[in-house]
Amino acid sequence: MKIPFSPPDISEVEINEVINTLRSGWITTGPKTKLFEKKIAEYTNTSKAVCLNSATAAMEMTLRLLGVGEGDEVITSSYTYTASASVIHHVGAKIVLVDNAKDSFQMDYEKLGQAITEKTKAIIPVDVAGVMCDYDKIFEVVNSKKALFNPSNEIQKEIGRVVILADGAHSFGATYKGRKSGEVADFTCFSFHAVKNLTTGEGGAVTWKDIPNIDNEDIYNEFMHISLHGQSKDALSKTRLGDWEYDILSPAYKCNMTDIMASIGLGQLKRYPEILKRRKEIIKLYDKLLSSSNVEVLKHYDKDFSSSGHLYFVRLLGKDESYRNKVIKKMAEKNIATNVHYKPLPMHTAYKKLGFDIKDYPNAFDMYRNEITLPLHTLLTDEQVEYVIKEFNKLIKK
Repeated sequence: MKIPFSPPDISEVEINEVINTLRSGWITTGPKTKLFEKKIAEYTNTSKAVCLNSATAAMEMTLRLLGVGEGDEVITSSYTYTASASVIHHVGAKIVLVDNAKDSFQMDYEKLGQAITEKTKAIIPVDVAGVMCDYDKIFEVVNSKKALFNPSNEIQKEIGRVVILADGAHSFGATYKGRKSGEVADFTCFSFHAVKNLTTGEGGAVTWKDIPNIDNEDIYNEFMHISLHGQSKDALSKTRLGDWEYDILSPAYKCNMTDIMASIGLGQLKRYPEILKRRKEIIKLYDKLLSSSNVEVLKHYDKDFSSSGHLYFVRLLGKDESYRNKVIKKMAEKNIATNVHYKPLPMHTAYKKLGFDIKDYPNAFDMYRNEITLPLHTLLTDEQVEYVIKEFNKLIKK
């Protein structure tokens, strides 16, 4: 039996959507992308959504929309993938990393409050594994620091405090206190990368809450402008007879989504309720089969939250990196692919060069050193899940 870690779940529904697009004669950003944006906004209970070519682009373009740049500070978690922090560097702001809370995959909210200064413009909380952060607590923290906030553009001024820009790369479809990921934070950025629950191959999207005195259409148009070379018209608009002329309003960026990508997403979105249901079934089966093992698993479902079920985290209690890595190797010998989420940012060369030291993030290191991620995807059968845990339990009981 061979168990891959996270293959894409593509059906005839997605294939037929792509064929339809290829036959339409329009394959770059156009009607399918606009329809996908509309469907995402409806799904997340927001007024608008913007589709781009990655969650990374969505986060960077949002920081640029907010006017974040040189001299500013943006806070994110030390326990995340590089994209959560690299976008801060891209716009010229200072990266501020916050340690995890003890025995938690989420950031320490007390330390978050301590990290906010008069230079802080945004916080990027990370919805790790599909479990949304404690946003009530995050809003409480930023509201308590309003007196320090110095807005540098009109959107920041209307929000009136540090902006909460959620890294929802893992959390499309998750809920927090009855609200969908996408409608909770000020802005939320999703990933539709090949390994995500809902994929467009590559791709991402950003949604936002309505902001007083700011027109959502203006926000949407600014995203369009900065994500397509600063051009005054998109390619579809320029196809109207005699309407070729355009202007370049700023030397901006190129990170739009194509209609081919959006077609895959539209197909995936039709199937998404069943995808989430199956992920929940697999998680419950994993939880049951591991209930008597000397491990701790990430809780995906509770009265206040429901995960998107993106990743299945297991902590090997009392063990270290060396032991964890041996387990990963032995599982591979049984044709079971596993992974680690995440090696904290201060352990990577790029962030060491920026002055970060893992010694300053002991809780993040503690979570990393014995974490192993088991395969979780909708192509898994119950029999395969049982095989994964049978081999896993054999190894950790030796």
